[in-house]
Amino acid sequence: MKPIRLLALATVIAANLLCALQAETKLPSILGSHMVLQRNTPITLWGWDNSGQKVNVSLGTDSAEATANDQGLWVVELKALEAGGPHKVEIKGSSSVTLDDVLIGEVWLCSGQSNMEWTVSRSLNPEEEAKNGNHPQIRHIKFPHRPSAKPEDNIPSDGWKAATSQTVPNFTAVGYFFGRKLQAELGVPIGLIGSNWGGTRIEPWIPPVGFKATKNLKSIADNLDNFPVVNKDGRVNHQTPLALYNGMIHNFRHLNFRGAIWYQGESNRGDGMLYMDKMKALIEGWRHVFDNPEMPFYFVQLAPFTYGGSELALPEIWEAQTATLALPHTGMAVTTDISNLRDIHPKNKQDVGKRLALWALAKTYGAKDLVYSGPLYKSHKVKGTHIEIHFDHAYGKLASNDGKPLSHFQLAGEDGEFKPAVATIEGDKLLVTSNAVAKPVHVRFGWHQLAEPNLVNGGGLPASPFRTDK
Repeated sequence: MKPIRLLALATVIAANLLCALQAETKLPSILGSHMVLQRNTPITLWGWDNSGQKVNVSLGTDSAEATANDQGLWVVELKALEAGGPHKVEIKGSSSVTLDDVLIGEVWLCSGQSNMEWTVSRSLNPEEEAKNGNHPQIRHIKFPHRPSAKPEDNIPSDGWKAATSQTVPNFTAVGYFFGRKLQAELGVPIGLIGSNWGGTRIEPWIPPVGFKATKNLKSIADNLDNFPVVNKDGRVNHQTPLALYNGMIHNFRHLNFRGAIWYQGESNRGDGMLYMDKMKALIEGWRHVFDNPEMPFYFVQLAPFTYGGSELALPEIWEAQTATLALPHTGMAVTTDISNLRDIHPKNKQDVGKRLALWALAKTYGAKDLVYSGPLYKSHKVKGTHIEIHFDHAYGKLASNDGKPLSHFQLAGEDGEFKPAVATIEGDKLLVTSNAVAKPVHVRFGWHQLAEPNLVNGGGLPASPFRTDK
């Protein structure tokens, strides 16, 4: 054989060997050892390999095979499993990957801005919570802040961490206390996906399909090609539409999980009822992306706080959040009684997580005889000099949480001028009067950013602020 042909052959062989050495079966960071997979639903696993490569995946006694497509993506579906574990996942393609200590249970996405990102270490009693943090069946994964100009298929993470005294301080506090309550009541493993970023607006989290399906967001939907905005220095503006959906949500769209909890809205204060449209776009958009049209979505009503600007901007967000409950499979935790008027990050995340868990236990898991919501305005009747108010979720008898007269009620007559009013409890309804309003027309409750009212139901959960003059 001629030297030149030998050299060419050697080059080809070397190139093939190099390719062989570089060939590798890769997984997204959401799939790893110590993870929790959703129980009682088909298990979807995916990754990348050389185009055309056959990949075999086994979990327990079940296995499935797929072939990597032209882009190298492979996807398999395994049969649904009951809660339990630990299991081992074995993946064999160009290379072999083994995932150990995999549990099957309930998986929830924990998203929003800083009050969701807020860690256990910065909440009430952090030392005690860390000391009592050994819950091996609670697992957490945290994604970094990562805006992106295009949908990302994989982003780095810190991997799944089992709850221990060492790891719990870095968990999302609301998510952890939510998960701890679920785990205690359900007795199954709980997986928490932390994808959140302090100070962010809601628009960056909404997927394209959410904007397109929401009439009042047409101005954004018609200009999606211009979003997210990329600055002159090439950096993605993380506060613009699609930026965080692309970078922090899209990457685990194949994953089956139970539902989402959401704590956000401070950065959208001033949106008024438009915020409800944005919530609708987010919820229905995520349900479409994750192919789960009935995905539970439970959120936190913002706490009172001393904001600048209009004192009514926050109540108008409360109103939009309450209106979001018209969407099916949603729930709202009210926090007017556990706020800090001087701190936008109230430290009591324990009760926030618990109240979200009550919604999940009642509406997702079917717990009976559970008080899961505070009183929600239902209707009112004008009766001479007073207004009679009826509520959903009164649970037998309304009450004052501090034994003092009910606070933060106002009445207005035809002139629209609201005056302080007195509310009297009659079982599951209220009678509201004011010496300054002889012929009342409208009533307001808790309608101020500093309002910390004391009205609760029979289960001790606080009433949501409302107004009738819409």
